[in-house]
Amino acid sequence: MADHQEASVTLPSVPVSVTAARRYVTDALAEWGIAGGAGRNDLADTIRLIVSELATNAVVHTSGLSPTFTVDVRLEHDETLRVGVTDSHPRRPRRLPAAVRQDNGRGMAIVRALAAELGGGLTVEPTAEGGKTVWITLPLRASLD
Repeated sequence: MADHQEASVTLPSVPVSVTAARRYVTDALAEWGIAGGAGRNDLADTIRLIVSELATNAVVHTSGLSPTFTVDVRLEHDETLRVGVTDSHPRRPRRLPAAVRQDNGRGMAIVRALAAELGGGLTVEPTAEGGKTVWITLPLRASLD
């Protein structure tokens, strides 16, 4: 496998794009040999859930100020997987207070917990254009062994 694999797609900020983003990442993972196989389905499922949450945030929480969002997937030396979702809204994601019966507001907490469970982390980087990229970085060596 190559030392560095990279895939990127830009989608309109509409709800159906969340499914397209998840499918795109799933296809990249399969192409790179990360999806499927013994012990790897749980990892691929977790990554798909993370992508779903981040893409949903890019669609729902940008208040119409980001007509598109971009999903980047990077595999570095078969050891580190980085997944980023970029939108053009400058507001950083934040944890919303969740009422007992509220159905939303927990997405970033879930993403952060899933990344931590796999030994990874979450970072938010501003873009040159004034938006932001939410990155999840996951070490794969331990996950694939």
